[in-house]
Amino acid sequence: MGFSLTGTHVIFFIAAVIIASTVSGVFMAVINDVSESLSERGDRVQQQLDTEFEIINDPDHIPSSENDYLFYLKNIGAKELKTTNETFQLFVDGEIIVIENYNFLDSSIRPDEATTIYVNKTQISSGDHTLRVVGPQAIGDEFTFTI
Repeated sequence: MGFSLTGTHVIFFIAAVIIASTVSGVFMAVINDVSESLSERGDRVQQQLDTEFEIINDPDHIPSSENDYLFYLKNIGAKELKTTNETFQLFVDGEIIVIENYNFLDSSIRPDEATTIYVNKTQISSGDHTLRVVGPQAIGDEFTFTI
């Protein structure tokens, strides 16, 4: 008789320890997943903060060459930017410019440096326009100008 009471308590104690171990294992897995997710999100936010640029032209005097208008893009972020037609997209008045109609002077620009974007003159008519440049991490800059 005495064994059954003690045996029951031991069985309940072992069952409680097993359940507590299982629950704590599940909590550890969930906490680890949340921690990794927050870490990845923080890395993406850091990359976005490090990626910043602006168009630095005079809006009333857009320089040009024989076939192109010239726009100056300055890297004001903290990391080097690859400047290719694959990493940057250009829009004039909301219409995308196909990659054959623009190119960059440099393949990359370091922080606080600038490069030239050559846009074919056939893409921009006379008048007021808005140029939007979208780069890595979907960071963009908008520039209103007159030709």
